[in-house]
Amino acid sequence: MPVQPLPELIRFVRHTSPFYRNLYAGLPDDVSELTDLPVIPQAEFWQANTPRNNRLLTEELNEAVVFKSGGTTGAPKFSCFTRTEWQEFTTAFGDGLVEAGLRPGHRVADLFYAGELYASFTFILDSLHRAPVANVRLPIGGGTPPESIVHTLEEFDVDVVAATPTTLCALADHLGREGRRLPQVKILFFGGEGLYEDQQPLLRAAFPNAVMRSIGYAAVDSGLLGQAVPGDDPRVHRAFGPHTVVEILDEHTGCPITLPHVPGRVVVTDLRRRLMPILRYPVGDRAEWTDVSAGHFRILGRADEGVRVGPVSLYTQDVQDTVRAADPEGRVTGTQLAVRRWDGRDGLVLRLVCQGAAAADGAGSSATHSRTGGGSPGELATLEDAITRELLLARPMYGQAVDAGHVHPLGVEWVTRHGDLAVNPRSGKLIRVLDERLQA
Repeated sequence: MPVQPLPELIRFVRHTSPFYRNLYAGLPDDVSELTDLPVIPQAEFWQANTPRNNRLLTEELNEAVVFKSGGTTGAPKFSCFTRTEWQEFTTAFGDGLVEAGLRPGHRVADLFYAGELYASFTFILDSLHRAPVANVRLPIGGGTPPESIVHTLEEFDVDVVAATPTTLCALADHLGREGRRLPQVKILFFGGEGLYEDQQPLLRAAFPNAVMRSIGYAAVDSGLLGQAVPGDDPRVHRAFGPHTVVEILDEHTGCPITLPHVPGRVVVTDLRRRLMPILRYPVGDRAEWTDVSAGHFRILGRADEGVRVGPVSLYTQDVQDTVRAADPEGRVTGTQLAVRRWDGRDGLVLRLVCQGAAAADGAGSSATHSRTGGGSPGELATLEDAITRELLLARPMYGQAVDAGHVHPLGVEWVTRHGDLAVNPRSGKLIRVLDERLQA
């Protein structure tokens, strides 16, 4: 299906979708500019997009593939594509794989997740199938035991491993414990979540000859977002024109940002999807333009990926940067934030992966948790003190809140493996922030 002119698409959705008809009720009859449209209110969007009595879709659900998007909590969210839309979606994404590094004859292991209406495994497999270069596809799946994955990777001399960073780190962790490496792997294609710098030393040790590349930027609800741009920064992507239009909006005014290096929230419009239209849909990520004329932008993380501990707000990325600054030797290979509540106050616990460290005694009753292994208890204690000091310097409000008795002192919990960190049970992605206060 060709790209639709925006005025025609707007007229179509106003005529056929009750949700858009209501959303655009106050607009003039003829709208031709994207910025004349409101940003989709997500709560209302998903309330309208239900399996029964659907008010978002433009026609009855007679021919489509249906996937579940979103997390495991709250009301399920379903995304629908017609046969043609799905083929166009995966074909465009497959084209982007070549720029990301896919080469003729590459043997690619798909370690994304399948089942429970989850899209990523099928999406990557179909995109590889429709890529413009020949490749060998190995649909292994992220739920496969690591020893079986390693056996297949070695048996078929796999060149490319495609997975979430969490799956890649778990596999690298397994290889490290076995004292093994996979030097034949040339590319680690990651997607579904960001790859953090603290994860990269672990991956380099297990896959010494592999480069780490974004597989591309897409989501089952919002569709195509960006194809990887070659270079040193895997967060930089290029908008999938002419299929989609990516906007970065000021987080306070809602106006489009047109200057480079100004952070804002990502909003996307798909000019091809008609069954489940996407017009100015908020993706949930923050980004900044790096080259406006070329359509290049850098992903800065989830717009809502932060944590509030008592009166103190922290961005997850800021905490990641602080840990890395306090750990120049790179001993910490994974970070998870846990917010807990005990004795009537909130407390932040950093769950840090350090190979050889003994797991902590449990959390919630003390400010700092056990520090054993990882070389020696003294070395871990020194590193823990450095991390705590660096974070309090970067966010002095946390220390002030501790002194005022509003929150507990910062805690650290050492774990030995990436597998000890909590993940989404359906997608296998690392949960960067655990809010455990409701469990208290």
